[in-house]
Amino acid sequence: MRYQEWAPYVPVATRRKQAAAAMVKRAKKGLVVEPVVIEGRTIARSAWGKRWCGALEAQADFANRLPRGRTYARNGSVVHLAIAKGELTAVVSGSELYDVRITITPLSDARWKTVRSECAGQVGSALALLQGKLSDKVMDVIARTGTGLIPLAGEVKFRCSCPDAATLCKHCAAVLYGVGARLDTKPEMLFALRGVSHLDLIDEASAKSLTKATRAPTLKADDATLSSIFGIDLGGPPQPTPKKSASAKKKEPAVAKKPAKKPAKKPAKKPAVIAQSGAAAGSGGRTRKVTGSSRRPASSTDRG
Repeated sequence: MRYQEWAPYVPVATRRKQAAAAMVKRAKKGLVVEPVVIEGRTIARSAWGKRWCGALEAQADFANRLPRGRTYARNGSVVHLAIAKGELTAVVSGSELYDVRITITPLSDARWKTVRSECAGQVGSALALLQGKLSDKVMDVIARTGTGLIPLAGEVKFRCSCPDAATLCKHCAAVLYGVGARLDTKPEMLFALRGVSHLDLIDEASAKSLTKATRAPTLKADDATLSSIFGIDLGGPPQPTPKKSASAKKKEPAVAKKPAKKPAKKPAKKPAVIAQSGAAAGSGGRTRKVTGSSRRPASSTDRG
């Protein structure tokens, strides 16, 4: 009887170095490389990641194989993880690099409809949803095992290129924990994995808020426009202004215009008066006035 031969143990540091070199070659070929990086011993820190890991650990079919996978996830052995609709594809570093493919049954329309109806009106925004800022009731509905987004063991199928004959090997378990760590930064990937859109949960709430947001600015804009036209402050909705008839326009008295002021006339200049002494006028010594217009050249008798 031949027993299965296991590859010799390779230290973690050596495995990580070999895996890093292999991922560089993969990237040079144009292939995507998305490693799972975990800082410290805590794998999942967000509400979504914790819900995912907790739901897996609560299922007996997974519990006995998860501890080894948790160790692999913590030491950075999941060197690549891609999440798509109904599928997880990954590369895990062990004694060598192993290819992992996990398929998950997409959520049925009936099941997703039930989730949506139970959460109707309770999800305020996409930001609150993705940050996990929801009530415990809503989170219980969305992350519920079997009836929510967390799959049951029977909905998951594993395939790994390692020699381990177990249905759930440590490499596949490491990938499951890697999903929990990935949900810390990309919680929307849980919805993508189950083949649904997280925006479906906020459609109704968004439509109501969008209607309110579009109505208010329109009313303000109308009031501002009318105020600028009539020069008054409108306290309520604008009232129609009655139109004046043609006859009413004719009866209106004309406003008399004030005559324009004429410029003041400057006073005329008085003629210059020249006083001549008696010697110049003659022997009588009388003074006579000579206007500017009557002046003439002095005669020979006047010159004395």
